Amino acid sequence: RLTDGQGRTVDFRNTILILTSNLGSAYLVDPTLDADKKRESVLAAVRASFKPEFLNRLDEIVIFDALTQPELARIVDLQLAMLEKRLAVRRISIRVSDEARAWLAETGYDPAYGARPLRRLIQSAIGDPLSRMLIGGEVADGGAVTVEKGADGLELHAA
Repeated sequence: RLTDGQGRTVDFRNTILILTSNLGSAYLVDPTLDADKKRESVLAAVRASFKPEFLNRLDEIVIFDALTQPELARIVDLQLAMLEKRLAVRRISIRVSDEARAWLAETGYDPAYGARPLRRLIQSAIGDPLSRMLIGGEVADGGAVTVEKGADGLELHAA
């Protein structure tokens, strides 16, 4: 049973809650540990951080493996597809080179945090410069933008 700030009861029947954490993530990227030792170390970190009363209410704790390069590439594609969808409203197309995609996957990944920094990287490396190009009139509705890997990051060009 849970009540909100106004005293209304919230119905949690047929509900699944998913909680995520980076607890013990350093163990997951430690190449000297085997899979069982990694799991044991992560669960020890979880037990050290949460009270037994809370942990006893969890049905399951799932530990994920570190992301692989193909998985990171797929996440980059998904994030860029969301950007393309936002630009489609203004009929603006964007083409991101394979080299730029690879740079995003490599730079936006942190072993401790996974792919979480990737969205911020796409925003700062593509979204922010693209916004400046739109405001400055370099790209108009119906236009196109290409993104290439440059010497110091990504370079955007109006096409």
